[in-house]
Amino acid sequence: MNFVEHYQSKIFDSLSIGLIVVNANEEILLWNTWLEKHSGITSENALGQKIGDIFPVAPSAAFLSALRNSMSYGLPAVLSNALHRSPLPLFSIDESFKNQLAIHQSITITPLVSEQAGHTCLIQVTDSSTSIRREKMLRSHSEVLKKDATTDSLTGLYNRRFFDEHYKISLGQAIRQKHPLSVFMVDIDYFKQYNDYYGHPAGDKVLVQVAAALKSQLSRSSDMLARYGGEEFVLILPNMSDEHGMDFAKKLIAAVNQLALPHLKSKSNKIISISIGFSTYDPNQHREVSTLIDAADTALYKAKQQGRNQACFMPLDTLLSHRLQIHAD
Repeated sequence: MNFVEHYQSKIFDSLSIGLIVVNANEEILLWNTWLEKHSGITSENALGQKIGDIFPVAPSAAFLSALRNSMSYGLPAVLSNALHRSPLPLFSIDESFKNQLAIHQSITITPLVSEQAGHTCLIQVTDSSTSIRREKMLRSHSEVLKKDATTDSLTGLYNRRFFDEHYKISLGQAIRQKHPLSVFMVDIDYFKQYNDYYGHPAGDKVLVQVAAALKSQLSRSSDMLARYGGEEFVLILPNMSDEHGMDFAKKLIAAVNQLALPHLKSKSNKIISISIGFSTYDPNQHREVSTLIDAADTALYKAKQQGRNQACFMPLDTLLSHRLQIHAD
């Protein structure tokens, strides 16, 4: 072995990637130290053996097909870890040094031609496990940030910011599909008095329990519940007519009443209760849509005026006249 060959061998064995060279018969001509480490097969045992037979478990069909195509047509091939996670049965040891973990691999196959060996292929194997873990971590971090931006930290419901965006989308879908859209504004009755008497930590627990009770009544993926602010919640219910809206509102009220949370300072009931105002936009009947939330809010005000622990419906057409009446009073 001359000087160049000596250092060439050392370079091959010092690389942190796997290097394999096979001839036209798929017999192994080069098998570096990285391969020894991650396969458990020494170079001495690998050289001269067919690559399809050397492993206890055969390489993937995709790998063998790519190798044979490269050898036949003289074209390079790449097996990315996105489609082929572990083409070769290679492993690393976990932190406990007890369990073998399959290595996620990126493999490049490059045809070579030499006077001595004839047609050969260089197979480069890169461990992609670290980059995949990093990618998963970044994706998870991104999802957490996205969730924090759209979710109320106390109740786990969507927040006001998400509602504002979702409301626009829901309106657009209702107009295009020509189906009704109902909005419900929900308020916990005498919640300030509850906080003053029981304390804010107890009030936070009530918010969480009421949120869960409201959410339990949603049965469709298109239904959306958000914390609107303070003790107020808002629901968007696509394809719900005003006729069915009142029945649904009564179900929400009953769900909260069934919690039977004591509220000695309530003037309407001695348990936690809610008031609801709702309105419905029907593109087949209404042209004006910008007042939908205002109509639901006005209906909520009316439910409170009438004694709370109840629901009121406000048609879009009567919103303006009702406002004028309130100002006159």
